[in-house]
Amino acid sequence: MAKNITIIGAGIVGITTASYLRRDGHDVTVVDMRPPGEYCSFGNAGILSPGSCVPQALPGVLGKVPGYLSDPLGPLAIRPGHFFKALPWFLRLVAASRLSRVEQIADALRPLLKQTFDAYLPLVQHANVADLIRQTGYVVAYDTRSGFQKDALPWQLRRERGVLMEELDSAGIRQKVPQLGGHYEAGLYLPEQGFVTNPERLTKSLAEQFQKDGGRIVQRKVLDIEVAPDGPRALVTDAGNMAVETLVICAGSHSNEFSAKFGDSVPLEAERGYHVTYSDPNFTLPMPVFLPQQKFFVTPMEMGLRIAGQSEFAGNDAEPNYARADVLATQMQKVFPGISNVDATKWMGRRPATPDSLPVIGPASKMPNVWYAFGHGHVGLCGGAPTGRLMADLIAGRPPSMDVAPFRATRF
Repeated sequence: MAKNITIIGAGIVGITTASYLRRDGHDVTVVDMRPPGEYCSFGNAGILSPGSCVPQALPGVLGKVPGYLSDPLGPLAIRPGHFFKALPWFLRLVAASRLSRVEQIADALRPLLKQTFDAYLPLVQHANVADLIRQTGYVVAYDTRSGFQKDALPWQLRRERGVLMEELDSAGIRQKVPQLGGHYEAGLYLPEQGFVTNPERLTKSLAEQFQKDGGRIVQRKVLDIEVAPDGPRALVTDAGNMAVETLVICAGSHSNEFSAKFGDSVPLEAERGYHVTYSDPNFTLPMPVFLPQQKFFVTPMEMGLRIAGQSEFAGNDAEPNYARADVLATQMQKVFPGISNVDATKWMGRRPATPDSLPVIGPASKMPNVWYAFGHGHVGLCGGAPTGRLMADLIAGRPPSMDVAPFRATRF
């Protein structure tokens, strides 16, 4: 039975959810204060990684934090004024880093992300942008073999869940990515992974096709939600009220502000990431490269080369600190000494991060016409289309293709 569905959020998760719901024949409206694809979906690393089933926090994470924070070129920053506000979230993150919980998280993420390419395929074909999706694999490169050996656990977790990988020595890394400067003693090639050559264009193209198919996108800022005992009645926006029947929250790092109105308190941090995009770098790469010791990706894109990474905790509203992007630029010069930085651009986005690295997917706990699809953190792009397809099944009452219990909002 067709429903009247309103989605808050026009990022990749909101747009893919809208697209799959529209394919089911529902009357779907997407509401966002900005045009589609202009938050995290604009500037991410572009990685499509069905193997990204390992959570951000692993055993021993607490012992690594001082080193990350004291390293001027390190991957982590916490603004002093935000530390105590974020402390409960960090304590939950540490609690989620015990091995038994890490294994549960990996077991939950793998079935979701394993669908990445399969779930995107019908959407990109229908929108005539299948060329944006590349399944080239990617290379992981370690400065030292000891560094590779210290990371045995995350690769073991992937391997145990069926992620294909091939170990590389120095010569193997150079053969896969000849442009990579410096000396790398050990690495991996993950053949099933891939990337998007322009994440913004992907989101905007799917949004345009959604509208051609009869969906609506309304550019408004949602200020509040009118809630009756049996569910939401209307969105209060900066351009007046909008009546709602079925509501889906895909509002990125603001999503928990809305879920709280329905009785679901979700710990969510705006984990800020940065990128530098080099529009004329003088060379390109055959595939993305991941430097795990420095914790960044370099991805070839149609607009040049992009280096993306960093985890900065400062809340939703603080101004960007582009010194974090300068850290990436410094790293880029080390990895690719000959790169041209003419017309290089910097960007900051807010990943909606839960402390256990699992998104929130499924119904609200108290109201049957409210649904959640948010909190994807580092896997928003690769989890976008799988989440959209899963949401369409759940809202239609079809048996989902996987167990969604680990993603429930009440797990906190």
